[in-house]
Amino acid sequence: MSDSLSNKGMTIRRKVLGNQHVDKAEKETTDFDADFQDYITKSAWGDIWAREGVLTLRDRSLLTLTLLATAGHDKEFEMHIRATANTGATKEEVKETLLHMAVYIGVPVSNHFIKIAKKVYSDMEGE
Repeated sequence: MSDSLSNKGMTIRRKVLGNQHVDKAEKETTDFDADFQDYITKSAWGDIWAREGVLTLRDRSLLTLTLLATAGHDKEFEMHIRATANTGATKEEVKETLLHMAVYIGVPVSNHFIKIAKKVYSDMEGE
């Protein structure tokens, strides 16, 4: 993959997750995970998240929250709740997404991720 894909990926990654998160991830990168960091920057952020025309960053954000909850990825879900401040997905839209998820992935799963979202939003309001 090209350097332009890496640059585009880093731009989107910073736009969605914020400079503080990305700077921390870069600082913590070692030889062991450098290839992985390069892969996600180019593939996830530079190729998929950067696609234009159909899904907005807001749409991708809500979709990502749904997928992370479905797969049971608590920490990634927390990170992407924080990212909603940058993607345009509102707290109300996240609430509706979590309610909608209860029908398709189950009340216990949705309830678990509602609790996580409430805590993250509360933390964000206190910052």
